[in-house]
Amino acid sequence: MSKGRLEAFSDGVMAIIITIMVLELRAPREAELTALVPLIPQLLSYLLSFVFLAIYWNNHHHLWQAVQCVNGAVLWANMHLLFWLSLVPFATHWMGESAFAEWPVAVYGIVLLMAAIAYFIMTRVLLAFHDKDSTLAIALGADFKGKLSVLIYIAAIPLAFVQPYASCGIYVAVALIWLVPDRRIETTLHDRSDAEGS
Repeated sequence: MSKGRLEAFSDGVMAIIITIMVLELRAPREAELTALVPLIPQLLSYLLSFVFLAIYWNNHHHLWQAVQCVNGAVLWANMHLLFWLSLVPFATHWMGESAFAEWPVAVYGIVLLMAAIAYFIMTRVLLAFHDKDSTLAIALGADFKGKLSVLIYIAAIPLAFVQPYASCGIYVAVALIWLVPDRRIETTLHDRSDAEGS
């Protein structure tokens, strides 16, 4: 089964998610800069979510460069990831509208946690469908950052009920961890092409 349609569909869904998220931002009626002050929580929520979606898109793009083929289980694992990502606009809007209240911040963290788990599941399903010496298997390795992110989210969600701003700070920290590009797949693909060329 070709992976091209899956990649194109995933790209389209992520683009729609970002579009929905930005449409939730309402411009103020007043023409002064001070009118933006009440919108700061919404703008910050949007910025954080945009960064997370960009990280997912980048990692998804790099991951699928190493994928050779897909099956039905892979398709469903990818849909599972897209389901949780599709809830990001809802969680973002609620968190911004509530000015980072406890439950919205916790729900935002739950959505991020479930998206991280879904991404991990998708990589495991892909690995089960590829050889142990495949480019994908070598590139993914132990996936330390993925496992660490899940643990951090698990700690940050209950913290939202005590100190929601600290919880948001932890979400930002996870985003910063992932902003540093993960070169495993690019490096592995480059090394393999060099080995095949020599």
